[in-house]
Amino acid sequence: MIYFDNAATTWTDRAVLDTFVQVTQQFGANPNALHARGHQAKKLMEEATLQVATLFDVKASEVIFTSCASESNNFAVQGLLKSYPHRKKRILTTPLEHSSLSVLWKHLAKEGVEICFLKLQEDGKIDLKDLKEQLKKDTLLVSIHHVNSEVGIIQDIDEIGTILQDYPKTFFHVDGTQSVGKIPISLEKIDLFSCSAHKFFGLKGSGCLIKKESVHLTPLIFGGKSQSPFRAGTPSVASIASFAKALRLALFDLEKKYQHAKALEQRLLDGLSQMEGVVLNHDEGNSPYIINFSVLFTKPETLLHALSQREVYLSTKTACSESGASDALLALGKSEKIASHSLRISFSYQNTIEEVEQFLKILKETLDALNLKKGAN
Repeated sequence: MIYFDNAATTWTDRAVLDTFVQVTQQFGANPNALHARGHQAKKLMEEATLQVATLFDVKASEVIFTSCASESNNFAVQGLLKSYPHRKKRILTTPLEHSSLSVLWKHLAKEGVEICFLKLQEDGKIDLKDLKEQLKKDTLLVSIHHVNSEVGIIQDIDEIGTILQDYPKTFFHVDGTQSVGKIPISLEKIDLFSCSAHKFFGLKGSGCLIKKESVHLTPLIFGGKSQSPFRAGTPSVASIASFAKALRLALFDLEKKYQHAKALEQRLLDGLSQMEGVVLNHDEGNSPYIINFSVLFTKPETLLHALSQREVYLSTKTACSESGASDALLALGKSEKIASHSLRISFSYQNTIEEVEQFLKILKETLDALNLKKGAN
């Protein structure tokens, strides 16, 4: 099997799964219970929370565990809007966001929230001059991804954060789903940060929102005592401990993993560039973990099905997106044909050069077969 769909989800690391099982079996009590077993579970939960806080270089009180990054994104934006009802509802963002935000923008616009899209440069990065021009003293929120999940564009969140320091009333939310465990991250200038464990070999259903103490958020879920006062519900201690384990493993040897991904990227791009009918939608400054390309003479679904029969797995757009042309590629000025024929390869540090070589061989054979079949028809 060749699995090149890691941006959709990674396989759970065995060590993370072992942590989940062990904690489930040994610390199964409700951490809010007053008895000794409850205290033991609560202590472990607090230790895991502190570990996550330390790894992100934030305070333990700023860590909120959620079910996924989509929940974290929605919580960050909607919770902020509800907490500042008298502020002007104005949000700056990009047309490249994950569907958990792009769909939310459409919903909020119907409710009277002003959604302003920033101009993009040719390489997909935010035009910082336009950001400065669109920023106003009463802008409530700037919300962007760190790494785009379809094309791999990396936004300069440090520079954006520096610009926003002149706007103390404007909050900065970053969707870091595709950057945790792949590229270095500093949360120093970020107010709200979303991520999900299943993108870095953790469990599905395990996410996190970092909320700085200076930010007020109205909970989306109300109820009794929990891991955080901002999200009610019985905490899953096993899930929290597993998140901490996955994060620690993901951040280990980060630079070595990145250089490995760069080697995979270079070999893949070299091979794809030599194939007839293939268009690369990838710039040099993009994340090496995500490669987007289009095959113009066949439908993406047809190619995915043919590759799946040979146990090769990649994707079209993102797993959460609706079918059709890629909104991200259209926003980058690509043609409708290129945008509707796009495919995404997403690496993890576990992928190998040998897998890339084998993939290129299988892809060429598959494309040749599909081209011959098309010619025969």
